[in-house]
Amino acid sequence: MLAGAAYPALRAVPAPAFPVARLVIGKPAAEAADLLPRLFNLCRVAQGVAARAAFGLPLPSNWQDELRAEILRDHVAKLCLRWPALVSLPPLALPRDWQAGNAEARRVIFGPAEHMPETPGKFRTFLQAEQGCARLLRAISQLFAPFEACRAALPAPGTGNFFARALVENSTAARQAAHPVLQGIETEWGRGPLWSATALAYDLQAVLDGRLPATVFSRGCAIVPAARGLYGISATVEGGRVTAFTRQTPTDHLLTPGGVLDQSLASLRPARAQALGPLVLSLLDPCTPVRLDPAEPMEADHA
Repeated sequence: MLAGAAYPALRAVPAPAFPVARLVIGKPAAEAADLLPRLFNLCRVAQGVAARAAFGLPLPSNWQDELRAEILRDHVAKLCLRWPALVSLPPLALPRDWQAGNAEARRVIFGPAEHMPETPGKFRTFLQAEQGCARLLRAISQLFAPFEACRAALPAPGTGNFFARALVENSTAARQAAHPVLQGIETEWGRGPLWSATALAYDLQAVLDGRLPATVFSRGCAIVPAARGLYGISATVEGGRVTAFTRQTPTDHLLTPGGVLDQSLASLRPARAQALGPLVLSLLDPCTPVRLDPAEPMEADHA
């Protein structure tokens, strides 16, 4: 059972949805494909690849390399810069050529072994280390009690449910959920902050190794890996113009009512919600503004 799930102290209030379809429908396909990366530059490569594939346009020859580089930059920024600052740790000082994934960069990120631990036992030992991302993950494990700020074991998104507003786990954690270490964390701690942050470290290792999830391209549909999960576009093009358009992002799934963010906030212990709620939100990392408000008393009584 999720701790505190019956007494949510915070509620997430997302910014109003951006009218993407209204801006795209009616435009020439090539113009619409160029527009989306400009509108959403946090994952501009994923936006462009999905748009061009869904609209039936040719892809750049190096699109896979560009997609890998985009995910790599985002993961490194979180694990080495942003998230350490959230828990009052110094950033990890990366070498200049870290994007090549060389041994020095891997030692800075993962410690002397140059990779994440392979078993739950080795992970417990790793958490005590002072090198690499171990200090960050240890700090997160100390801030949250087991099964605090957790969500249920939601299914990963598939082609059948991707464009529905279903309750799914569309995140980098979903990509790594089968790893023995992640399964061990899920059993002992739940699918909470430690599970999410550790999964990002394993996903970063996979990206450095050149292992990205498969893309799904079919007529009028494209689902591609992105920094926060899977990103997809379903569209119809007639006479060279976009006549129908649906876009689904990891943040859309994260913010689905009753989904990952709502469950995570609801399982925060009420006395700690104000202090830890912003950290939970930062670790889940929606790509659109989200405000955390106190839950109304009636919401807390009857949720």
